[in-house]
Amino acid sequence: MALNDTLKLRQLLAPANLRPLAAPLLILVILSMMVLPLPVFLLDVFFTFNIAISVMVMLVAMYSTRPLDFSVFPTVLLVTTLLRLSLNVASTRIVLLEGHAGPDAAGKVIEAFGNFLVGGNTAVGLVVFIILTVINFVVITKGAGRIAEVSARFTLDAMPGKQMAIDADLNAGLVDEKEAKRRRKEIAQESDFYGAMDGASKFVRGDAVAGIIILAINIIGGLFVGIMQHDMAVGDAAHTYTLLTIGDGLVAQIPSLIVSVAAGLVVSRVGDEGDVGGLVIGQLFSNPQVMVLTAAIIGVLGLIPGMPNLVFLLLAATLGGMAWMRRKRIAEEAAAAAAPEAAAQVPMPAADNLEASWNDVSQVDVLGLEVGYRLIPMVDKGQDGELLKRIRGLRKKFAQEVGFLSAPVHIRDNLELKPNGYRLALKGVEVGSGDAYPGQFLAINPGRVSGPLAGRETTDPAFGLPAVWIDASMREQAHALGYTVVDASTVVATHLNHVILNHAAELLGRQETQALLDHLGKESPKLVEDLVPKLLPLGTVQRVLQNLLEEGVNIRDMRSIIEVLAENAPRVQDPAQLTTRVREALGRAILQGLFPGNAEVQVMALEPGLERILMQAMAAGGEGGAIEPGLADTLLRQTAQIAQRQEDVGLPPVLLVPAQLRLLLSRFLRRAVPSLKVVSNSEVPENRTIRVTAMVGAQG
Repeated sequence: MALNDTLKLRQLLAPANLRPLAAPLLILVILSMMVLPLPVFLLDVFFTFNIAISVMVMLVAMYSTRPLDFSVFPTVLLVTTLLRLSLNVASTRIVLLEGHAGPDAAGKVIEAFGNFLVGGNTAVGLVVFIILTVINFVVITKGAGRIAEVSARFTLDAMPGKQMAIDADLNAGLVDEKEAKRRRKEIAQESDFYGAMDGASKFVRGDAVAGIIILAINIIGGLFVGIMQHDMAVGDAAHTYTLLTIGDGLVAQIPSLIVSVAAGLVVSRVGDEGDVGGLVIGQLFSNPQVMVLTAAIIGVLGLIPGMPNLVFLLLAATLGGMAWMRRKRIAEEAAAAAAPEAAAQVPMPAADNLEASWNDVSQVDVLGLEVGYRLIPMVDKGQDGELLKRIRGLRKKFAQEVGFLSAPVHIRDNLELKPNGYRLALKGVEVGSGDAYPGQFLAINPGRVSGPLAGRETTDPAFGLPAVWIDASMREQAHALGYTVVDASTVVATHLNHVILNHAAELLGRQETQALLDHLGKESPKLVEDLVPKLLPLGTVQRVLQNLLEEGVNIRDMRSIIEVLAENAPRVQDPAQLTTRVREALGRAILQGLFPGNAEVQVMALEPGLERILMQAMAAGGEGGAIEPGLADTLLRQTAQIAQRQEDVGLPPVLLVPAQLRLLLSRFLRRAVPSLKVVSNSEVPENRTIRVTAMVGAQG
């Protein structure tokens, strides 16, 4: 039993178990010094410990390669400040109680600082103490606090951009999830560190103010105690207690100054890796030309009569020698660097060459969104950006309405853009751009508003309608005037949705087509297996689906599309003809999308004479039959005019033509009238009523 108790005691007293107790014990000792009287010897020990810990803090700050390497510094700053204040309280108690006994009454450390450092002169001591306090309070602490405040602000502002860069690297595969988490944690710690340093600097400033107040209180209290309680002469009491108070102040103020310098060293560092001494020597004395010019200037000053010539000339000679040695070293390094370059011209084994590889090839993003720096909060995961949610919703809605899952949208910041600008890219090529103003709303004029609005006039980036950027306070007024009001994230999301819908065919690549067939194959595996690759190659199926998407036909009914392709593939392999057969099978869905319900199908049609001419052109040249230029111009102009009239009365611009002309006219009219839908007679279900509202090619 005794052996077990001994083992437990050893385990309890092991260094690894005592380490967590070190900080609480230190705080307890510091607080006890404020209320319990200390022997003079212990006071000397604690004063010496205070000086040692201050020097150690400064050296650690100098040899830290990054600010976060000394992330505990704000806590150390608080503890050392509390230690100095506790020592001030303990020393004040001893000075007032035992000061009448002589200069060594408060310990050897205070006596040494009071006599040796200032020569026992109270006036000199007061001046030195005040100068040290001013240096600490006005110069070092104030400057370090300002640097920490600005660093905290800029670090916080830069967090969204840094986090986006990490997400971009993660999406690009440059880093793994573990490294991304480490970087995000480091960014958060950096912001917290500078924020804590900004607050911790107030401790040092308060310590300097407390030092001045304690000095005054000790002098006044010492005079009162010496004269009233110990019957000392006024001069003797003033000399004794002032000297002890100055020694006490200096022994606390010098460590405070050292810690303040350490704080300044930590927060004034930039991103270079390396300790402060190496960086200063490496950067300040790296240019021999600078040292030569400095030596020349100091040498000229040393030749002026009345100047301390020996000191100036000696320093000039030292700088000149250092410049010569530095220039010689640079020449040696250049010669050493030139040797490998010469050796590199000799053919080397393939394993050692630095030729380009496939790792240097980077693929462009299928869909990309680049934003200016003011739009970063809209797409920042850390700030729960509203635009990210909308983009996720857009992709889900696109998959439900169009019939396949598009490529993800890769988002990155671009400092080359305007602060409020954004750019949409498809396969690396810009397909849209615009401006967005977070916190403001875009009031879009649909064409029937009852009054103007004050704001930044612009154009709706998605549909080209006149619009005005307004403040949030004018939102209700804009609604009352008939404007359509949307926020900044909705503007970007709507523009992105418009681009995705218009380029749906380009977004359907072979990988998406295969994924679509695999998804269908889970429910109908035999249907997919019989078609691809037995009857049709994957590329032909992709081309048919792209043809449908180019004309605004969704591909949600993949079962019907695959069945039609499987039925016609033994006889037809041409994608255009297969697309025609698929459209006929999807005719009910096509008309349902244009004229919902059982509404009357109000369409445009070709004048019979024009129809005969076009049929003859088709017969003479096949599907690629050419149209006479004059007739083509008239056809384009009249179709555009009639389509616009259809849209003005709220009807979709639909042109009904014979099946033989549908493909030709669809391709011919699509660029001039993007909103026009060309439907063949064979695509109209028998149960739908057709009414022709306008004739293309009719006179007048």
